[in-house]
Formats: sequence, C-alpha cells, structure tokens
Amino acid sequence: MTSMIIEYDLRSPGRNYDELYKEIRSYDVWARITESTWFIKTGESCAQVRDKLLAHMDDNDRIFVATLTGTAAWRDVLCESEYLKKNL
Repeated sequence: MTSMIIEYDLRSPGRNYDELYKEIRSYDVWARITESTWFIKTGESCAQVRDKLLAHMDDNDRIFVATLTGTAAWRDVLCESEYLKKNL
C-alpha cells in the first residue's frame, strides 16, 4: 500500500463536497489533514485515485495527488497526529 496526499480546489458556486468526501473515506486508511488536503493509503496509482475523485468534481475544479515518502512534518492538523504518524 502506498501513502498519498490529495489536494483539491472546488471552484464552482454551490459546490458539493459530500460525494467527494464519501469517495475519499471509502479508502481503508484516510485522514483529513486540512480543509482541502487528505492522506490515504492505497494500492492504486496516483492517476487512478485522481480519476476516481474526478467523477465527483466539476470540470473547473483542481486536484493534485502525489505519493508520499513517509517523511513529513505538521502542526495543528485536523486529524489525530498519532493516527497520521502510525499510517504514514
């Protein structure tokens, strides 16, 4: 399983996050880091994750998915730090 970071900007007026959040939370390991940054672990490629999430986004929204190296530093994230440390 690979650790990944997901970043996005939903830009349309009246944007709906519910289906996007539901899709991200469908991964066995996930954490919400900031308002629009998530961590997941998956066997999928970055392109596969991107394409899966694009199904819940508008054409003008932005998304970035990258593999993590396992090294990170943070402060005041939304998820529990211990959970993040354990799963990185």
